[in-house]
Amino acid sequence: MKKILSFALLCSLLMVQLSACAQDDKSQRPSPPAKVSQKISSGATITIDYSQPAVKGRTIGTNLEPMEGQVWRTGANEATVFETDKDVMIEGKALPAGKYALFTITNGEQTTIIFNKVWKTWGAFDYPKNKDQDALQVTVESYEASTFFERMTFTISESGTVSLMWGEYQLDFKVQ
Repeated sequence: MKKILSFALLCSLLMVQLSACAQDDKSQRPSPPAKVSQKISSGATITIDYSQPAVKGRTIGTNLEPMEGQVWRTGANEATVFETDKDVMIEGKALPAGKYALFTITNGEQTTIIFNKVWKTWGAFDYPKNKDQDALQVTVESYEASTFFERMTFTISESGTVSLMWGEYQLDFKVQ
């Protein structure tokens, strides 16, 4: 009887563990995880870890983020994480090595990119209380992408140009 009870308990524990692991499979989310990493010409390695929302027939800025003048986590799910293994210059401004939450605020054709020290957070919900943890803000022009991107996508060139493309929207910023 003890063996049967022990076996039943072991099976129950295994089922709970398998269920928990299945829930942690982020690839099954509607906005799956993505990561891009590149060693740039300055010698720094830049990594961006994010989730890829899809347009799905919606209109960016109307019923899909980014909304005009509002802080956006620049992706879906957890905040997008921008990491550099060396001190870098972003659009000519210094950013120390480390991990940062990447937020953006779109205002017309200009976008403010925010690198916040509180990188482990869900979305942009806590940003207002963590605003004092901004390590850097830069403003760049956004423009119409040459191709429509159904899923939000980041690329990093060897020369250090980081591009964010989503729908018909694109912005680039330079990392050196």
